[in-house]
Amino acid sequence: MNESIIKKIIALGGNTDSVSADKSFVENWQNIRFTHYLYDKDWDVYGIDQFYESNKELYHNHQEKFYETLLIHYFSAHDSAYGQYFVKDWMFTPFKEGSEDQQEFDDLIDEEYVQEVVGISKPEFMCILYFYGYPDHYFVCTEDPDQSNPTVYSTDHEVYFDELENEGNFEGFLDRFMTKEEFREVVAEYLQNRD
Repeated sequence: MNESIIKKIIALGGNTDSVSADKSFVENWQNIRFTHYLYDKDWDVYGIDQFYESNKELYHNHQEKFYETLLIHYFSAHDSAYGQYFVKDWMFTPFKEGSEDQQEFDDLIDEEYVQEVVGISKPEFMCILYFYGYPDHYFVCTEDPDQSNPTVYSTDHEVYFDELENEGNFEGFLDRFMTKEEFREVVAEYLQNRD
């Protein structure tokens, strides 16, 4: 992973203490820890009206405490569906001889199509994020030639690997997500316009 990516992950709240330049992208990603979910910059303020109603007095009397409580609530391992992205690190090996994925997806995934999109023969993948929207899975190819900044691919459970979109490199992909400060600004603007 390049230094710019590491800085972005830290800004998004990830712990990169175990990242090392001599490790592959997969090894590094599996060593990064997030204690919370991620929200993209197109996030649609899911649940904010309800949170505001439950904390209206705090908002009007102690705004700083309101926003501290809001960030703790949203940036935690809660079970509410707020349009968040879930950080993942599981392997997907549909073309690896004898793997469980090959047995499960045999004849369900067009190997030639996937190889054409990715440009690698018999590619293996790691899921990096999951989302409730469309597309709902984001992967990197474990053999990507640029281990410091691999390409991100997306697909959806409805068309799982029948449609595979190139989302650009990982560094650019990370720009889609908000820091806690950016998240707070979005909510503050929304609540100001709400009143």
